[in-house]
Amino acid sequence: MITLSLQLLLAHIIGDFLLQPASWVAHKTQKKHRSPYLYWHTLIHAVVLAILLRFDHDYLGGFLVIILSHLIIDLIKLHLSQRFNERILFFGDQVAHVAIILLVVNHYEPLNISAGAILQPKALLLITGILLVTVVSSIIMRVIITKWALEEDAYEDSLPHAGQYIGMLERLFVFGFIILQQWEVIGFLLAAKSVFRFGDLSKSKDRKLTEYILIGTLLSFGLAIVTGLAYNHLISLIR
Repeated sequence: MITLSLQLLLAHIIGDFLLQPASWVAHKTQKKHRSPYLYWHTLIHAVVLAILLRFDHDYLGGFLVIILSHLIIDLIKLHLSQRFNERILFFGDQVAHVAIILLVVNHYEPLNISAGAILQPKALLLITGILLVTVVSSIIMRVIITKWALEEDAYEDSLPHAGQYIGMLERLFVFGFIILQQWEVIGFLLAAKSVFRFGDLSKSKDRKLTEYILIGTLLSFGLAIVTGLAYNHLISLIR
């Protein structure tokens, strides 16, 4: 099962990313089904897949399903390019391709994944932990930090919601490092953030911005650490 999954996934990665130039993507987006690169891309994907499957006739049905579905999914994506956001289409496209790969793998070598696996205590605890360090922590921080909202930290040229996403990512990293018992890496992460924030701190006219940044950083890391410690404690109690 693992070998077949890796063969199909590697073929997808090589065909969809490594051997598909940006110029082909642009031409396909403009010409859609009239673009010859759409069919060249499908052919390349077919050749790579056939090589990785070692031209095994036992997988001919799965091979045809993947190649034809790949072409159909790409066509749908191209014709929806003017209706939906590019990011939504990209991730939707990749999810659809991977779903087809999983269906083909399951046909040849059943995955035996229980639908109730996500309802197991360990899975529920992990999902809860991830939600706590992302969505819940962001709301908690917004409620606390807005008490000291400063004009100095509201730059007009900053990316929309960038601070929120950066905070979520850093807490996810801290949470993951704690689960893996890699505490020393958290120190490097904190040091790296301090270096990037050094410019803001050096430009501040008084210590208000410095205190504001420190409160946000320590609060963010603190929430992630508490959540990680709670996760490790609770996971040890689950048999």
